[in-house]
Amino acid sequence: MRTINNDIEKLMRARELLIAIDMVNGFVKEGALAAPSIMRVVPRQVELLEDAMDDKNTGMVFIRDSHPVDAVEFKTYGVHCIEGTKETEVIDELKEYEPYALEYLKNSTNLIFALGMQQDLIRFYNLERIRLMGCLSEVCVENGAIGLRTFFDQINKDVEVCVHADAIDTFNAPGHDADMVTRDALARMQANGIKILGKRK
Repeated sequence: MRTINNDIEKLMRARELLIAIDMVNGFVKEGALAAPSIMRVVPRQVELLEDAMDDKNTGMVFIRDSHPVDAVEFKTYGVHCIEGTKETEVIDELKEYEPYALEYLKNSTNLIFALGMQQDLIRFYNLERIRLMGCLSEVCVENGAIGLRTFFDQINKDVEVCVHADAIDTFNAPGHDADMVTRDALARMQANGIKILGKRK
């Protein structure tokens, strides 16, 4: 379920949202799906969060993967980020921004289905743009970006959905080059109406 760490009415006035997707221990630091190489984009994410802190028109959102022990998703991706464990917690490098953000817990690869997300997106009455960062590029970032784009199309709300190319990443493995996979994901997102900000380093 959703947790709110700040005055939601203040955040509802934001014209822009910066959403950090799955920057949790279970994808970066520990557990079966952790990829420490994702840390390379964290400095850029910190820059973006700092900018958001200084901008009264920008709200921050953290999306955290959190699954029950019998999650159906485990049939596809294996056991990870079980609710109540350290794997579901935001990495230490970004924790200081949590008190100023909305948080949503998700049990799927698409943030649009996180409990309360759709209702709140409708309530952001000034919202003009959403910017995304996080991991994994080709799974939760891509699914989330396209999910947001199609959701706003469905409700006929003109909100630009963007992805920071230099603030998303995925894992490296044999046959799975993180940079190539991320570039392919960015191309698919762009083809689906997502605006790409910046460039891969």
